[in-house]
Amino acid sequence: MNIKKLKRLWMMFRLTISSDGLKKAKIVKKSNMFKAYGENNYWFPRILPAEPHLVKIHNNVHVATDVYFCTHDVMQRMFNNVPEYYDLLSEKDKASGGFKYNKGEIEIYDNVFIGAKSIIMYDVKIGPNAIVAAGSVVTKDVPEGMVVGGNPARVISTVADVAKKRADKLRDADT
Repeated sequence: MNIKKLKRLWMMFRLTISSDGLKKAKIVKKSNMFKAYGENNYWFPRILPAEPHLVKIHNNVHVATDVYFCTHDVMQRMFNNVPEYYDLLSEKDKASGGFKYNKGEIEIYDNVFIGAKSIIMYDVKIGPNAIVAAGSVVTKDVPEGMVVGGNPARVISTVADVAKKRADKLRDADT
């Protein structure tokens, strides 16, 4: 087993045994496995993206449990084994092995919350100042200041509206 795989396994073990998202974030940052990993982050997933070097996480990003960062797909395997799709390729592409492994970057800007069990697909940028509702599948960029939810995720509110509702709830609880 190579050193990279051992490092990844050790990281996943450490993430699994820790129950503190702030400590997990420090472990992730110290590992230097991500393309970028900012300050004041919270990381609760127990698993890492398959290619963490394709993920950029800026500052004040809070990632809830079981969020999955999907940096690739393996459709090429299916396409290369179905003659009707394989025949769409040029002779040059067929000679060089057919359809290729498809992967892309994920970038999470400042001040973002990603809810539990969300899936973030490759070639997506989130935020800044955005919220991804729990259980969402994010397949497109999330605009600044918006809340997205669903499968596929779509804009459902603004972050300002959510903050106002939370502030009103606190104020009502105080009275």
